[in-house]
Order: sequence, then structure tokens, then C-alpha cells
Amino acid sequence: MSGKHYKGPEVSCCIKYFIFGFNVIFWFLGIAFLGIGLWAWNEKGVLSNISSITDLGGFDPVWLFVVVGGVMFILGFAGCIGALRENTFLLKFFSVFLGIIFFLELTAGVLAFVFKDWIKDQLYFFINNNIRAYRDDIDLQNLIDFTQEYWQCCGAFGADDWNLNIYFNCTDSNASRERCGVPFSCCTKDPAEDVINTQCGYDARQKPEVDQQIVIYTKGCVPQFEKWLQDNLTIVAGIFIGIALLQHFALEKKKRKKEKKSVLQKHSLLPLILNTAVAAMGF
Repeated sequence: MSGKHYKGPEVSCCIKYFIFGFNVIFWFLGIAFLGIGLWAWNEKGVLSNISSITDLGGFDPVWLFVVVGGVMFILGFAGCIGALRENTFLLKFFSVFLGIIFFLELTAGVLAFVFKDWIKDQLYFFINNNIRAYRDDIDLQNLIDFTQEYWQCCGAFGADDWNLNIYFNCTDSNASRERCGVPFSCCTKDPAEDVINTQCGYDARQKPEVDQQIVIYTKGCVPQFEKWLQDNLTIVAGIFIGIALLQHFALEKKKRKKEKKSVLQKHSLLPLILNTAVAAMGF
């Protein structure tokens, strides 16, 4: 009886180390995001007083870094060590986690299309809630300013949404110098100006609407975001499809690797079973 062992197809070293290298980058990016988030919280004194996380009336952008960084760190670690050491538990965890994320992405896309009016209302509520807390957190303030400058918008549906903020509302009881104004990020930009005029929005909403359009952006951020999505629909769809294909590729590689390993184990036992059967028959 020949002592040759069955030699099945093996996983390509190039593919194995490509997945390993990709996950190493993913892992370090997760560490960087998580580190930035924790550093920002430490600077704001949140780590020394955990209860202050819920004190902010609006959205704290640091949550994005902490949550995204945490997920990237866990996924990168599982994929990196799992691919290098061929650890079954970590590879299964990696596959299941990717499957859940893929399912959530697909569900979110379908729900956003079916319930787009509800999504728009929630976005309007979210922006207005953060307008109220504009001066409460520097990170939130920078996020709102960046959004308004990038999409050339002001407020959720218009500049008058800034009436919700205690510093910018037009009520007679408001003694703030920013009364009936808007943040500087709402101001139209003059290419000739090298220095940002942070007071350009003062008293802007006291002017007639025709004059307002010269000084500030009068379109809301929700309509501008919708317009941006329509103009860049192909790019956005391509990014999501690309992410989905990468996740599908990773899942398929882990599945095939598992199947090949199972086949190898079965065939490696075959000579042993045959030899045992021959010995039992007295040959």
C-alpha cells in the first residue's frame, strides 16, 4: 500500500499575506481613530468625568472616532491574527462581523430609499438639535462650520433656523452681540480675503432677503445635501458597491479556505483508515 498522502489545493500565500497586510492597515487605522477620540475626550475632561458624555445637548463628533475606531480595531485584529495564524475562531468571528455589517448597510440603503421623507425629517430634527448646542462643544461647532462651508448652506432649511440658538435668535430679550445673526460659516466667501472675518454674520438676518443673499448662504443644508447626493450618486453608489464587494470577497475567501481545510483533513485520514482495514483483514 502506497504511503503517499493526498495533496489538495492550498491557499495562495500571496492572497493570504495580502489579506493579512490589508487587515494590518485596517487595524492601525482603527488604533489611530480610537486614539484621536480618546485624546479629544481627555482634552475635554470627559475621561475624568464619564457622566459628562451625556451632558452635551447635541451630537459629540468624538463618538464617530471612538465607535468607528473601535469597530476597525476589532475587525482588523481578528482578520490580521486569523489570517496569519489560521485561527478558526477569529476567522469565523471576522466573517460573521463582516456579514452583519454588510446586512446593516444593505438594510440602511433600502430603508433610506423607502422612507426618505422620514429620513429627511430626522435629519432636520438632528441638525436643529445641534444648532441649539452650537456653542456648547467646540468639536460640534467645528463640525457644523465645516458642513455649512462645504455645502454652502445655512441651518437645516434656511438661515432662520438659527433662531433656535440662544445667542443668534432675534428675540428682544437676547442681549448677545450675535443677535439676529448667523455663524461666520454661513457667510459667502470673498476670494480676495485672506483672513476669515468671524463677525461677517452679525445682524445678517435683520437685512432684507435680497440683501441677505449677497452676504450669507440662504439655502438650507438638508436641500444642499440632497442636491449633493444627486450630483454624486454614481460616486456614492460606486463606493458602497466597492465596500460590499470587498466584504463579499473576504467572506468568500474565508469560506473557501474552511472548505479546503475540511477536504484536506478528510483525505489525510483516508490512508490511515485503509491501512487499518488491511491490517484487520490479516494482510
